[in-house]
Amino acid sequence: MKKQTPAARMNFRKGYNVWVEDSDCAWAPAEVVDVGEKRVIVVTDRGKKVPAVPGKLLPRDPDEDHAGVDDMTKLTYLNEPGVLFNLARRYALNDIYTYTGTILIAVNPFTKLPHLYNVHMMEQYKGARLGELSPHVFAVADASYRAMMSEARSQSILVSGESGAGKTETTKLIMQYLTYVGGRIGGDDRTVEQQVLESNPLLEAFGNARTVRNDNSSRFGKFVEIQFDANGRISGAAIRTYLLERSRVVQITDPERNYHCFYHLCASGKDAEKYKLGHPSNFHYLNQSKIYDLDGVSNADEYTRTRRAMDIVGISLEDQEAIFRTLAAILHLGNIDFSPGKEHDSSTIKDRKSNFHLQTAADLFMCRADLLLATLCTRMIHTHEGNIVKALDCNAAIASRDALAKTVYSRLFDWLVQKINSSVGQDLNSKIQIGVLDIYGFECFKTNSFEQFCINFANEKLQQHFNEHVFKMEQEEYSNEEINWSYIEFIDNQDVLDLIEKKPIGVIALLDEACMFPKSTHETFSTKLFQSFRTHPRFEKPKFSETDFTISHYAGKVTYQTNSFLDKNRDYVVVEHCNLLSSSKCSFVAGLFPSLPEESSRSSYKFSSVASRFKQQLQALMETLNSTEPHYIRCVKPNSLNRPVIFENQSILHQLRCGGVLEAVRISLAGYPTRRTYSDFVYRFGLLAPELIDGSYDEKALTERLLQKLKLENFQLGKNKVFLRAGQIAILDARRAEVLDNAAKFIQSRFRTFIARKDFISVRLAAIALQAHCRGCLSRNIFAAKQQVAAALSIQKYARRWLSQRAYSQLYSAIVLLQASIRALSVRQKFLRRKEDRAALLIQAQWRMRKACSIFRQSRRYIVAIQCAWRGKLAKRELRRLRMEANETGALREAKNKLEKQLEELTWRLHLEKRLRASNDEAKLLEISKLEKANELLNAELDAAKAATLGECDRIGLLQSQLEISMKEKEALECRLIEIEGLSKENLFLKSSVESLKKDNLAMEQELLKVSKDCNNTLEKLQEVETKYVQLQQNMQSLEEKLSNLDEENHVLRQKVLSFSPRNNLTGHVKPSTEKYSGALALSNMDRRSLFETPSPTKGLIPYVHSLSESRRSKMISERHQENHEFLSRCIKEDLGFKNGKPVAACIIYKCLLHWHAFEAERTTIFDYIIEGINDVLKVGDENKILPYWLSNASTLLCLLQRNLRSNGFLTTPRRSGPSGLTGRMTQGLKSPLKLIGSEENVSHVDARYPAILFKQQLTACLEKIFGLIRDNLKKEISPLLSLCIQAPKSTRVSTGKLSKSPGGAGQQSLTSHWDSIINFLDSLMARLRENHVPSFFIRKLVTQVFSFINIQLFNSLLLRRECCTFSNGEYVKSGLAELEKWIVNATEEFAGTSWHELNYIRQAVGFLVIHQKRKKSLEEIRQDLCPALTVRQIYRISTMYWDDKYSTQSVSSEVVAKMRDILSKDSQNFMSNSFLLDDDLSIPFSTEDISKAIPPIDPADVDPPAFLHDIPSAQFLLQHPE
Repeated sequence: MKKQTPAARMNFRKGYNVWVEDSDCAWAPAEVVDVGEKRVIVVTDRGKKVPAVPGKLLPRDPDEDHAGVDDMTKLTYLNEPGVLFNLARRYALNDIYTYTGTILIAVNPFTKLPHLYNVHMMEQYKGARLGELSPHVFAVADASYRAMMSEARSQSILVSGESGAGKTETTKLIMQYLTYVGGRIGGDDRTVEQQVLESNPLLEAFGNARTVRNDNSSRFGKFVEIQFDANGRISGAAIRTYLLERSRVVQITDPERNYHCFYHLCASGKDAEKYKLGHPSNFHYLNQSKIYDLDGVSNADEYTRTRRAMDIVGISLEDQEAIFRTLAAILHLGNIDFSPGKEHDSSTIKDRKSNFHLQTAADLFMCRADLLLATLCTRMIHTHEGNIVKALDCNAAIASRDALAKTVYSRLFDWLVQKINSSVGQDLNSKIQIGVLDIYGFECFKTNSFEQFCINFANEKLQQHFNEHVFKMEQEEYSNEEINWSYIEFIDNQDVLDLIEKKPIGVIALLDEACMFPKSTHETFSTKLFQSFRTHPRFEKPKFSETDFTISHYAGKVTYQTNSFLDKNRDYVVVEHCNLLSSSKCSFVAGLFPSLPEESSRSSYKFSSVASRFKQQLQALMETLNSTEPHYIRCVKPNSLNRPVIFENQSILHQLRCGGVLEAVRISLAGYPTRRTYSDFVYRFGLLAPELIDGSYDEKALTERLLQKLKLENFQLGKNKVFLRAGQIAILDARRAEVLDNAAKFIQSRFRTFIARKDFISVRLAAIALQAHCRGCLSRNIFAAKQQVAAALSIQKYARRWLSQRAYSQLYSAIVLLQASIRALSVRQKFLRRKEDRAALLIQAQWRMRKACSIFRQSRRYIVAIQCAWRGKLAKRELRRLRMEANETGALREAKNKLEKQLEELTWRLHLEKRLRASNDEAKLLEISKLEKANELLNAELDAAKAATLGECDRIGLLQSQLEISMKEKEALECRLIEIEGLSKENLFLKSSVESLKKDNLAMEQELLKVSKDCNNTLEKLQEVETKYVQLQQNMQSLEEKLSNLDEENHVLRQKVLSFSPRNNLTGHVKPSTEKYSGALALSNMDRRSLFETPSPTKGLIPYVHSLSESRRSKMISERHQENHEFLSRCIKEDLGFKNGKPVAACIIYKCLLHWHAFEAERTTIFDYIIEGINDVLKVGDENKILPYWLSNASTLLCLLQRNLRSNGFLTTPRRSGPSGLTGRMTQGLKSPLKLIGSEENVSHVDARYPAILFKQQLTACLEKIFGLIRDNLKKEISPLLSLCIQAPKSTRVSTGKLSKSPGGAGQQSLTSHWDSIINFLDSLMARLRENHVPSFFIRKLVTQVFSFINIQLFNSLLLRRECCTFSNGEYVKSGLAELEKWIVNATEEFAGTSWHELNYIRQAVGFLVIHQKRKKSLEEIRQDLCPALTVRQIYRISTMYWDDKYSTQSVSSEVVAKMRDILSKDSQNFMSNSFLLDDDLSIPFSTEDISKAIPPIDPADVDPPAFLHDIPSAQFLLQHPE
């Protein structure tokens, strides 16, 4: 980044806030304390003084928010440290997502945050505009989905970052959200997300490897393509892979590893033995690096996991065996070595070991070994005269071997991807897709080879695509704001791409050219590069290397070592290899190598460039991405320890550079990086020209005049924002700081004047008071002197007398004291002698007592030991007896466990003995060597002494003494040698004991095998018993089902017998009911009852009906039936209104059903007709009028049925399995009418049959449906109003300060207009409900649920949108809640109920926003006094998102935030309490009993029928008034 541009234009002054480079934390916040000519002295936040060059300093915003901003473009200074520390602040508050324009940066939290990813959160982001809510991966996924549906164009989401940054988890969340919004067409139980993620272990095993930086680095690119149909439903998915690193199969560097699958296979146990594999160090393709295992990863467990993934994907066991057989063959292939043959330039198998691996590889490939050897050591050249067989030398044979291994592995990987795609299920007819790209990131190590060159080339391509997208977004922003952007420079990396891929002179082209010539080396290749790109600005030659070269990438300079470039770029496609493996007896291997056409088979040896193929695949990927609309997510790994909270600045800064985020910042800096809305700009910089703010200009004109006055030129005015070039905001901040400094100085001067005058006045008053006090003191001193002279005589007299008296008293007391001391001394001596005598007696007594106690304890201990030994003997006898009797499985298992423990102890002892023996041997050897050396030294000294005796006769005595000493040491050494011999004997004894332990171990193992066999037999028997038990249970269930079916059939047959019984049996039952009425009336009643019963030939029981013919009777019944249906249909469809607050339609329907005796009918269709008619009316009519009308009618009709129907013992129908759905509500409601039967003594009850009770349950369900429809419609209507009320209009902030433009209360009136719309909505709702005489019970429930919805929407929006968590917005929402409170009071408790309590959450949250001195509040005060209803997670969310836009106060203290974070971390496992959002309650808040108790009694007889009933003959009974 060009860091010096803004700083160079700034003149730093004392007190400026800046960023300074730091070796530990990359950048450190600092303050300028001294400014020199060429140096600036700054003090960092740690108190360290640092001299710095002004050009290397970057400006820092002094008013920066402690919680950071959710979009980097909102930063006042868009620079590298600003981006870094904004991420750090948000990460400390668990805000892991941040925007940079449309780019999402995701920092891995390394902890679970389930509250961010639940269904409610997905619902919040569904359809929300990007940037409207807090940054989230769901927002990007929703934006791509909405763009795909609106533009009918495929989208792509590019997820990048290093391993461990969370790419896989982010991809999973994207697919989870797309599954949520898109659903799936088919009936597959597994979602696309699950199916794709189930293949991850398989792709990781075959496509991931350990690199220098990461243990699980993807060595290929993955593009997950989720396919949609025209309706936006998911129709399929596909996984496409790109750029697999093939050279890793045959060549790796230390400390990297080959692909994981090889190490998993070597640790597979029996499978490894079957394929003749062993430790990875035995294979050439794996032992090039000494890293065989990964920390915390078990290769055997990973092998099992890979096998399980193959089962899930659908790979058969035969194909699995073939896959691992192929992998084993590749490993054996790598161990084939060659030696020079008999002929010139020929080669042959080196030794028996190579021959063994050749034979094993041929067996695993299921081909002939001689043919395999021939394909490796020879080549067939096709000519016109015939085929010529050419022998290959050793190097060419090794290259042929490696080419075969790479080709086999590459085709195996492609086959796995194809198999996974077939398992997931593709939709080839899909025209729109959303692709998610997960590809390796930029790499820069100490040693960078051909792989890093290819990977960085791919990242350069993707970065160019990224730069174009970012620049396009910038252009769209400028176009939307209608500003001129034509002269803005586009930052491009095309020169790097031309350097790498341009033909004919590019790095790849020169590399391919060098590979064409057999005698080319990396030195010649490097020389060619230096000659071709000597003047290229992006190409450099290192100083200390002749073959390395450096390329300046977008993320920094990378130096590449060309030692293995040529070898890794060569990839030979050998026809003999393909022909050999296509003829394999293994169908899997033969399928990997289909037969080649004749033209390609003629050329047996064709060179293929890895770099060129890499370039082609990359071009195909870029074409795919260019055909889609891209979206970018940059994943960041905060630390290398994979732990939460830790934020490593250097590592993250490197990732931001590699991920292109800082490149996007560079692009923004090239244009207009600072963008402020006019209101924000005027609010911040209006104080630079206060004379312009007089209310006569709008904000745009005011901004323009302000910038013109300040003589700034690098700006443009858009429709809604002002755009400033880089460095301009720093100039404005400098001017603003200067104005504030001058104002502060003026205030300080005035304040100092006031203080000086105040001090002068106080000093003058103090001087006057001091003078008066001094005069008084002098007068008092003169008077006191005279008094002293007078009193001195009197004092002398009394003093002399007192001195004499004191001398006498002292003498007297001394004599008395001396006498007392002498007497006390004699008494004390006597007392001490007596005390010593008593102490001696006490000590003797204690000693005798202790001696007796010790004798007693010793005897008791002996007795207890004897008892324990005897009891142990008895216990051993009992143990032997129990062992003889222990034949059950539990005893065997205990014995097995004991034997295993003994075996472990023995093995542990064996290992311990071995270690002791080894340590003893080493110690002995060391001592022997020391003794031998000492002996040699002594011998040398002795020889020297003998030689020196001739010349030094005077030292003979001394030498003799030394000789004696040496002899003594020699004797000591001999003693030590004897001890060593003893130790060797002990060693032999230990060896014999080890052998005996081994024998015992073998015996124990045999016993364990026997015990395990017995256990297996008993377990098999138990499993057989369990299977029999399960079969018996299934038989019992089937018998129970048959029995229930028989009961149902029996019930049906009983009903049929009752309906088809002979006439003489039924007449007796009918007579009692007909004798109560006289002639014609009884006849008419029976006719009416027959209308609602199913017609049958045996129904005519009345003589009048007997006289009619069968055809005439059925015709009359159908005519009356049709007439009554038409009458009821008219009553349902027409609005009959209300009479004295009672619904007319409900009363008429009830009286008709009662008059027609429909409640007593065994079978009828009239009830179904009524329910269908009500449902039809609800579908057709105006919902605002129809729903309240039928809510009133349905509730009245249900109350009448509830109070007047009585069960008649018919309930013998079979019970349902559960209370779900409509039938569940029916079966639950069957009990409710029976409870109220006896409670109303004055009501005449009707004996209801099963259809009537079923009708009541259907009516209850219909009532609940109407209530739910009204509630849902109300929520839909109020939702857009609430979205306007959650955030105060922009004029709120202006009207609260000095920049108010509207006098009086005009501003306040505009602010409450949104809340007035909600009040009007509630008034219209109340008017509609009361107009239709809806019972107050239902009004109260509806209003309560509406206020609950208001509480949920406002509270959730407050927690999701940071711009809403402000002080001024809290005041705005609080004023709106006050309006709602007034409405509740006016509506009275009868209709509003407890609606005010439903707003508890939003009331407490808003109350927290508007209180002052939050930093002085403790967590207990907040939880108990301010927000008792809110959870700690909700309080934490509000506290971290809060910012004061009015008084610039701070949120709660850091100690409170730390306490809340600790509580949340401890409670992170409780998923129920992890969500900080409120859920909407969609349940029905009442039951049938509640309705019956709440609604007052209704008498249908008091309701007058409508006028149209006079024209309907069958309804004349309604016009008859009872006497």
